[in-house]
Amino acid sequence: MIRGESRLTKPAQYTLVYREGRSLANGYLILRWRSNGLALSRMGISVSRRVGSAVIRNRVKRLLRESLRQVQVEAGWDLVFIARPSVAGAAYAQVGKSVASLLSRAGISVKKND
Repeated sequence: MIRGESRLTKPAQYTLVYREGRSLANGYLILRWRSNGLALSRMGISVSRRVGSAVIRNRVKRLLRESLRQVQVEAGWDLVFIARPSVAGAAYAQVGKSVASLLSRAGISVKKND
């Protein structure tokens, strides 16, 4: 689900979500979101150097992208998932549960794709 026009690509888009959006967190991730007024939802991933080396950060991004691909989200939202350092040692299933939990708590998750 996180391809092409469904991605946040510009720093200004991330800044808008950080400044005007709401947030929720759990042990692995922070979710920031805001309404975008579009017919689609756009997603972004932020993994800082505090999470680990480049290899670990890339692994975390791959896990998050796959978890997001498995979940269908309502249209009209800009979402940013921010990785916490504890996600570096997490398994795929734990990351998936964390993503689903945050989306359902935010009230923007529709259903799981299979």
